[in-house]
Amino acid sequence: MKDNEQSNIPPAALVIGGGIAGIQASLDIASAGFQVYLVEREPSIGGRMAQLDKTFPTLDCSSCILTPRTVDVDRHPNIELMTYSEVVDVVEQGDGFKVTVRKKPRYVDVIKCTGCGLCAQNCRMHGRVTSEFNQGMSKRSPVYVPFPQAVPLKYTIDPNTCLYLTRGRCGKEFLCKNACPADAIDFEQTEEIVEVEVGAVVVATGFDPFDPTRKPEFGYGQYDNVITALEFERLASASGPTAGKIVLGEREINDVVFIQCVGSRDKQVGNAYCSRVCCMYTAKQAHLVHEKLPDAFVSVLYMDIRAFGKGFEEFYDRVREEGALYRRGNPSEIIRRGDQLIVRAEDTLLGQPIEIPADLVVLAVGMEPRGDTLALAEMLDIPQDGFFTEAHPKMEPVRTGVEGIYLAGTCQGPMDIPDTVAHAKAAAAAAMIRLARARAKIA
Repeated sequence: MKDNEQSNIPPAALVIGGGIAGIQASLDIASAGFQVYLVEREPSIGGRMAQLDKTFPTLDCSSCILTPRTVDVDRHPNIELMTYSEVVDVVEQGDGFKVTVRKKPRYVDVIKCTGCGLCAQNCRMHGRVTSEFNQGMSKRSPVYVPFPQAVPLKYTIDPNTCLYLTRGRCGKEFLCKNACPADAIDFEQTEEIVEVEVGAVVVATGFDPFDPTRKPEFGYGQYDNVITALEFERLASASGPTAGKIVLGEREINDVVFIQCVGSRDKQVGNAYCSRVCCMYTAKQAHLVHEKLPDAFVSVLYMDIRAFGKGFEEFYDRVREEGALYRRGNPSEIIRRGDQLIVRAEDTLLGQPIEIPADLVVLAVGMEPRGDTLALAEMLDIPQDGFFTEAHPKMEPVRTGVEGIYLAGTCQGPMDIPDTVAHAKAAAAAAMIRLARARAKIA
């Protein structure tokens, strides 16, 4: 666009993804006076951060930090929140973009729904569906909210598990519908297609945790006391399936082993990079074990410790002083011997094999690009190398190869929460510059 030309950039932004990066970018852009369309594919915003118990190195409550921001998004007059929705097309139109969004049917009228939960409590399948939010460690109803602090606090009927939606019959005449005092259940809903015009797009789609079944030697899925770090977070959380108690059935937990770099710095699974957060979240979880199970013995098998951030080295020292034993080791396999697991490894400092007994093994899984990254990259016509690729790693860390499309957070690469928030604010600033210049041209 030349200086003497009138701008036709719409003074609005699209933010794809409702995790902490998308939330922060949306709030910054909206607070500058621009319209924001925040699209999240899940029924509520919050992303991975909503699943965490504490944050390192300050041990602040994750929900206490996140929830006020999700509420601010819901209440902001310049933000249109589109949850349970997906961006299906983005086309350049003039100097801006025409965006097509598919709103999936919730089968619940969000205007009428008060979030009372009577529909879920009275559902015939109540407590029989695996909870994705709790990483499969608890059950939910087909009509549900993902977690108690969900925003928006509106129920959604899962079309894959609702008996009426999957079989055409419930067996008992719509117990959820009859129990709803607001008459919010609506099985006649269909998907809705919405088109919006924006001048900037912020991609904040986040990451996927590494699937440890790709490392079968660790026995994940074979031994029920081999869990991922994200599953540990749900165990440790007061809002989790065990109300914050680190327990697995009736098994007494005395020995806990953490294995770092599972799915990171591993060329065999295709991830040669460091995921950056695993060293510190393992230290945090080791601290939580000592806090909740003071008599437990904690071992950490590590490749290298990368405590690079503000306060990280001090927190790492604190955890070791609390009794966590760090061993530089290369784990080879996990086997069962009697009632315990045995972690076999090579102590790379001593140069000898070791065996460590464990009642609980926690795999510090790394970050991977989301499974839909390639499809979204093709839709937006932006480059990716697994994660989305920035225009320049030093001078243009949030811009893409397409003018007006920006990256925020872990869709661009592994980051911790502070770096994700900073990255999101930078992406919002870049988008605001573009929108502000367009506004100035119009004026």
